[in-house]
Amino acid sequence: MKKDMQDRKPVVRQTLEKVGVTNLKTLVETSWGGRTYKFVPKIQLTIDLPGSRKGVHMSRLVESISEAIEEGSRETHYSLEALGKDILSKLRRKHPFKSGEVIIETDLVVQVKTPVSGRTTAESHEIKVKVRLDKGTFTKTLSVKVLGNTVCPHAMEITGIPHIQRAIGFLEMETRFDNRIDLKDMIDVVENSFSSKVYTLLKSEDEASVVKRMHENPKFVEDVCRDILYGARAFKGCIVKAKVVSEESIHRHDVLAEASAKY
Repeated sequence: MKKDMQDRKPVVRQTLEKVGVTNLKTLVETSWGGRTYKFVPKIQLTIDLPGSRKGVHMSRLVESISEAIEEGSRETHYSLEALGKDILSKLRRKHPFKSGEVIIETDLVVQVKTPVSGRTTAESHEIKVKVRLDKGTFTKTLSVKVLGNTVCPHAMEITGIPHIQRAIGFLEMETRFDNRIDLKDMIDVVENSFSSKVYTLLKSEDEASVVKRMHENPKFVEDVCRDILYGARAFKGCIVKAKVVSEESIHRHDVLAEASAKY
């Protein structure tokens, strides 16, 4: 019987660490904490390829994603990382590999109340969930990207008048698969580290409260980064990475702070 083209030997016998599909978009529904969430994420699925094989069966990769989404959406308390694990588990039964990885990138929309008027506003945060299977062991990495603002303490000290900038905070957690971590809790850690949170909807009384909070809580970008790491101490069994970028209002450049810890 003639071998499939993918199973033949390549001219150059080079092992490839990652081969697969990327930028695949589809509808995903999960249930977390008693609430149902719908996403249209970008999914990347890759596996290693030994030097003895010419290629992977790409259709099997996509089929595993489709099957996992179809079956998983009917399960209770289904998370994005559980979906990633299910995709890799289904693929392993159809396609040989030693290590595989699923990356799911999407936006998580969280409903919050404005600080004074108590209006409900929907806030969107970029999230990334990576699940890896290596030598039979699953691990995961969860990442969030959160917007906030900072007030420069140096400007306040020397002039009494602050300059304000938009800041972007990143928090990443690498941990064992069964370590239950809520992405919303990660978002809260980052938001609480800024001079103040930012909101999509603000009435006049809310705006006054946010501005007052900012001026009472001036921070360097370095302070925000340290506070993210400090707040992340609540997550045990994790390798934590924090990064903050301040989009400077009085400079032509941005400023950056980055650090990591193990809890």
